[in-house]
Amino acid sequence: MNQTITVTGMILSAIPIGEYDKRIVILSRERGKISAFARGARKPGSMLMGTTNPFVFGTFSLYEGRSSYTLKQTDIQNYFGELLTDIEAAYYGFYFLEFADYCTRENNDETEILKLLYQTMRIVVKRSIPLQLIRYIFELKIISLGGEAPRVFECSGCGKTEDIFWFSARKGGLLCGGCQGKAEDAIPIQKSTVYALQFIVATPVEKLYTFTVSGEVLSQLSQVSRRYMDVYVGHHFKSMDMLKLV
Repeated sequence: MNQTITVTGMILSAIPIGEYDKRIVILSRERGKISAFARGARKPGSMLMGTTNPFVFGTFSLYEGRSSYTLKQTDIQNYFGELLTDIEAAYYGFYFLEFADYCTRENNDETEILKLLYQTMRIVVKRSIPLQLIRYIFELKIISLGGEAPRVFECSGCGKTEDIFWFSARKGGLLCGGCQGKAEDAIPIQKSTVYALQFIVATPVEKLYTFTVSGEVLSQLSQVSRRYMDVYVGHHFKSMDMLKLV
């Protein structure tokens, strides 16, 4: 017998199934990442038509079967509809959704990643800081939440806390002047970049997007994030191809 459950979360993706149905993926607070069938969601006049799209955040009532979920009802708190009129922001948004989809699992506690995703979408819509900066913050924070945070408060080689102005992805974080020669991929970074990395790793998600940086620091964060992702994520996201076009 089917049991009805209620979860709060965000829709990561929605795929057409058959003539009128959809298969949606929800990142939920209660069950981690789950898939559900939305029967008739593509049928004209369906109450589910406008509430089963990517970016939608709210409460979802589901029938829990033996091997699948079926969407019954939705109570939407935020559609992030502004992304429909801002193509650049939408491309970034889809990238963040795809990244979260890749990093999360069913029945895991994904509360912090859900919070990160929601706060990220809010700041993308506001555009109070550059979209590129939002991207690098998101990338480094979601990796950190997954347990692979870079060491940014001491040298990854010797533990020294001073003169740590080099970054090596393969060594797992910052290096001091004495250890940087032992890492072939070490790159020099400014003190302001070090501060930015420390803020990203240590700050709660709710206060994460509260700073901006110079163009040079932004460039260094790009190098750090790209190299760190190559080592600790190692996955090509399809939506990243779209980002290269904007």
